[in-house]
Amino acid sequence: MTLHFADLHPPRPTRQTLEAAHAAIHTDLAAGAADRRGTALARWDEERRRYESWSALVHLRFSQDTANAEARAERDYADALAPEATRHEVSVKRHLLDHPDRAALIAEQGAHRVRLWEMDITTFDPAIAPALEEEARLCAEYTELLASARLDVEGTRVNLSGLAPFQETRDRDVRHRAEQARWAFFAANAERLDGLYDRLVTLRHDMAATLGFASYTPLGYRRMRRVDYGPEQVAAFRAQVLEHVVPLVHRLLRQRTAEQGWDRLYAWDESLIDPAGNPRPAGAHDLLIERATMMFDRMGPALGAFFRTMNDGGFLDLRNRDGKAGGGFCTSFPTEGVPFIFANFNGTHHDIAVFTHEMGHAFQNWQSRDLPGIDLLWPTMDAAEINSMGLEFLTWPHMELMVEEGAADRYRRMHLIASLAFLPYGVCVDHFQHEIYADPAMSAEGRHALWRRLERLYMPWRDYGDLDYPAKGGRWQAQLHIYRLPFYYIDYTLALCCAMQFWLAARRDADDAMRRYTALCGQGGSASFTDLVASAGLVSPFSPGALHDVVREAETVLAL
Repeated sequence: MTLHFADLHPPRPTRQTLEAAHAAIHTDLAAGAADRRGTALARWDEERRRYESWSALVHLRFSQDTANAEARAERDYADALAPEATRHEVSVKRHLLDHPDRAALIAEQGAHRVRLWEMDITTFDPAIAPALEEEARLCAEYTELLASARLDVEGTRVNLSGLAPFQETRDRDVRHRAEQARWAFFAANAERLDGLYDRLVTLRHDMAATLGFASYTPLGYRRMRRVDYGPEQVAAFRAQVLEHVVPLVHRLLRQRTAEQGWDRLYAWDESLIDPAGNPRPAGAHDLLIERATMMFDRMGPALGAFFRTMNDGGFLDLRNRDGKAGGGFCTSFPTEGVPFIFANFNGTHHDIAVFTHEMGHAFQNWQSRDLPGIDLLWPTMDAAEINSMGLEFLTWPHMELMVEEGAADRYRRMHLIASLAFLPYGVCVDHFQHEIYADPAMSAEGRHALWRRLERLYMPWRDYGDLDYPAKGGRWQAQLHIYRLPFYYIDYTLALCCAMQFWLAARRDADDAMRRYTALCGQGGSASFTDLVASAGLVSPFSPGALHDVVREAETVLAL
């Protein structure tokens, strides 16, 4: 029997129901008897699954229609309740960590889960509950603001997601006008965007101070549940990208400039990767779904059957429309064990990349759905992004199905170049955030100047021409992670270093690479980032020379 998304109706929790459920859990834990402890742990896991399923559905419905008053009100209710749910969750974790026999606790729960809990209890105190609610409100305000954009380009009115086809057209003047329309929106909302971010940075710094941290950075790392590396290792990885990848990307862009006969490369030229025009999808939404079904069937019975479950059950929302939040993501409903993919198809190659990316997240969540305990269903986001980016590369042999006729090789080349070019941008975003939270009192002007300085370091080719707003350092305000998910963005670059190793492996033995990838997905969040990387036979991004083989192979494939 197929589960249908429309049939999901998780119960709506209240402060009273949360209090009652957790009081019973604590009573059973305090009793000391083994059977009652087992009952308490099972009840706690069930309670968390119900809450997370409800919360995921509420935030998904808001993303599907940010202008819907009912969806917005329910999101506000969920955001207000979230600190209360966290308080109860942390209380149980503290109780469990007080176990007098640490060896017995580790034997029962596993060393990784215990490490996660030890980190989690340092990130919350009831004193910061109002700040957490305000943080969620400000992040939602940013989402609504960007979703409200209506841009007129070439006689067409589009939202920010719908701008992509104009940004990638071969007509250079149209690309320029598309970027002018984009940055005119940000310039018109500059004061609001600066104010939102200032309040978020101040709020996060104050939360960190309340919890006893000298700055937000260590709290941010703990909120990301990074148990096996810190800012020093991340800085070393940024240095690897600067040394090995930035020169390679610069060479590629100089080559492109010469091929196109341009006198100079402008920011609006960078998205046109293929001189013949970036390959487009084979068709619109329905054809892509049909072709994806064939592709995943070819890649293995588990992947194919899973995609049919997603599609038949209505767990995909891929069409762009007014009022829909931008971007793409994968969420899940742990009571049912089925994930959900959200994206915005816009008729460009991004439709394929985003779809296969989110499908990687979804497949991982499906493969690990039977692991014991909600803490293990998802890996930390650094490892989770290996699953998503890895599938982007592993679908390469089947791109003839997904792109316009005769363009598969061009798509693969474009995807490789775009992946390499992403690394400098990704580490620039991360470096920016480290500088921001080290100096939370920095002015709006200082933040823009900081971004421009770092942009010149990691992307020395970037030339905004007459686009005043990004030229003055405003480009970062279009990156939602900077506002909503501090310190997340480096995860994409760390994971890409690993995902491209799957690309190397698949070039030698595609079946073996797929087996290793599927096994990694099945481990879910049962281990830390570096342990999961090692288990898949991959080199850690923190190892010296981690990018060496990838860069060398890319140079060969791209004939540099």
